[in-house]
Amino acid sequence: MVVVSGIGLVSPHGDDNDAVFAALMRGESAVRQVFPELAKPAAAATVAFDETRWFTKLQLAGVDRVSQLAVAAADLAVKDAGPGSVDADPERIGVYAGCGMGGAAALEAAYTVGHQGGRVQPLTIPAFMLNAPAAHVAMRHRAQGPVLTYSVACASAAVAIAEAAKAVRCGEVDVAIAGGSEALIVPGVIIAWQAMQTLARFTPGSSADNSSSGSSDSSPGSSSDANADEAARSCRPFAADRSGFVLGEGAAFLVLESAERARRRGARVYAELAGSGLSCDATHLTKPDAPGQQRALRAALAQAGLEPADIGYCNAHGTATKVGDVVESDALRAVWGSAIDGLRVSSTKALHGHLLGATGALEAAITVLALHHQQLPPNAHCSAVDPACPLNLVLQTGTAAPGLQAAVSNSFAFGGTNSVLVFRRE
Repeated sequence: MVVVSGIGLVSPHGDDNDAVFAALMRGESAVRQVFPELAKPAAAATVAFDETRWFTKLQLAGVDRVSQLAVAAADLAVKDAGPGSVDADPERIGVYAGCGMGGAAALEAAYTVGHQGGRVQPLTIPAFMLNAPAAHVAMRHRAQGPVLTYSVACASAAVAIAEAAKAVRCGEVDVAIAGGSEALIVPGVIIAWQAMQTLARFTPGSSADNSSSGSSDSSPGSSSDANADEAARSCRPFAADRSGFVLGEGAAFLVLESAERARRRGARVYAELAGSGLSCDATHLTKPDAPGQQRALRAALAQAGLEPADIGYCNAHGTATKVGDVVESDALRAVWGSAIDGLRVSSTKALHGHLLGATGALEAAITVLALHHQQLPPNAHCSAVDPACPLNLVLQTGTAAPGLQAAVSNSFAFGGTNSVLVFRRE
């Protein structure tokens, strides 16, 4: 049995696990307008991050924000797991990290400076390489076992967690630090996503912040500017008037170990990672496929030894795209069948944005915390549910779930890879 004994978050809602979950339960949006100088308005959920808590000035050379966030989240996860969590033979400690786009800030800076004829930083390559976050986490915790990076678009971190659990289960490692990080809120990335016409539309506010980072306290949701509030509410999963997703940044890591090891060292256990399922649509690079998602859902349930009716909550992939939400709804209804009304569903992306390569880890952590606290975060900003998405959505804030025993977290990616994680209350 593989259990979650530690959670570390560096998210748009902060880095304290209970405070982050409480903010989500209240339906607080961390989304705000960014880069008002761009031709089209853009919203994103950014992280208020003080890198000096984790790095000296000398250490920061060649360390992109994506790696900084990863190191901080992994460190918080290890601390949360308690004494002895990584007291193991270094060759028996593994790091499994998801990352979709790598060091976007380093890459954008290199392009900009190079185009202007300036001096490109000599450590640009190691700063933006995809495996840099995992490597930095490994160095911090002397992990000399498998140190692996999974780049599977929006499923990256969920795949990393699934593979880490497999390594613990089969005895390849004693403890795994598993999760993901992403830091891509830079103009070039925003423009590229706008070109795909997948980002949420909103009316820009006059009080937008010119910077690309900040805390949820300065989000449009807390502003008196009605247009700024529109940015905060621009992502509306499963809503009839949804128009797309908003990007987010951050990192989340879990400490995974066997239940026996956790008990032996007296650790607090959040939940069991009971099963996972992986599949590929193999139909289209960007258009999701319900049968492919169904295969991942069924595989995860089968590995966990659970029936659909045993699952009380689904943290949906729910990106708020016109096609994606309907396909996911169809997949859930096909697998759950007559038990679908007993499955409560919400997509928390409405509040923290879409973290791409890290989203599976943040949403897995939220799912685990939902089990731990016996509460369900809301599917925010959904005033009218799309009739094509007839799910039992969690539409109210502060929803208690005293009988919740098992939950799933869905991550469905460009490229057609589907990853489903099943957690069971310990």
